[in-house]
Amino acid sequence: MHHLQRPEGRIAYDLYGPTDRNRPLIVCVTGMFDHRASFRFVGEALAEAGHRVAVMDLRGHGDSDTTFTEHTNRAAATDAIALAEELGGENVLMVGNSLGGAAVTIAAMERPDLVAGIALLCPFLRHNISPLLRLGFQILLLRPWGPGVLAYYYDKLHVGRTPEGHTEQKRRVRDMLRPADRFRSIAATVLAPSEQVLAAPGLRAAATVVVGEQDPDWPDPAAEAEWVASVVGGTVETVPDCGHYPQSQQPDAVVSAVLRLAERAKAGA
Repeated sequence: MHHLQRPEGRIAYDLYGPTDRNRPLIVCVTGMFDHRASFRFVGEALAEAGHRVAVMDLRGHGDSDTTFTEHTNRAAATDAIALAEELGGENVLMVGNSLGGAAVTIAAMERPDLVAGIALLCPFLRHNISPLLRLGFQILLLRPWGPGVLAYYYDKLHVGRTPEGHTEQKRRVRDMLRPADRFRSIAATVLAPSEQVLAAPGLRAAATVVVGEQDPDWPDPAAEAEWVASVVGGTVETVPDCGHYPQSQQPDAVVSAVLRLAERAKAGA
């Protein structure tokens, strides 16, 4: 485990693969109430293919500090950019799941000179939370039941194939949700006024959208993926027997998609 120093605290991340800074860099960003270990299979496989891979926790998640005051997708984008710069990346690929998908899209719009390609895994680029629904979330996230609610929901989002080591990953998530200060940070992420990405001005990065066919977060996951692809000008890949976490449920499909993206990004550089 490594830490990236940011103005209000540190972001935890894991490194996979060679330390040679001449090797291509991939930065992976998780979604809310997830632990960076969900990218464990993807990180190892991409490293074997010759890439440097950095997988970061969101603010207040995993082993990141709980001292941050902002927990939006844009804040995560600034952390991903800072991590890519810290590691000396050029023509970087970024991979984001759920909220992380919006974060890497924002990062690519903000830094077209740095980000050459983005892979969006079941991304949340838009949302429609009514005041009543927001109130419901606030009630569900109250202690003492809030941590249990999120742990239960995390498990249920894994519709389809159960990942290898899923029991251990659920333990990591439960342990992460238990401390009061960390749970406050995670709840703040869930309730944060993250921006919608309804258009992508300035986006020059190659893009691909990977969605689980059974992702329960969307009534029609394939249709949502097509809409996202229309925003970022990307391709779409639907993954069978998969819910909201293709990086752990179907890592081979994600690795293949990212390697194809790397070739497209290299050709367009």
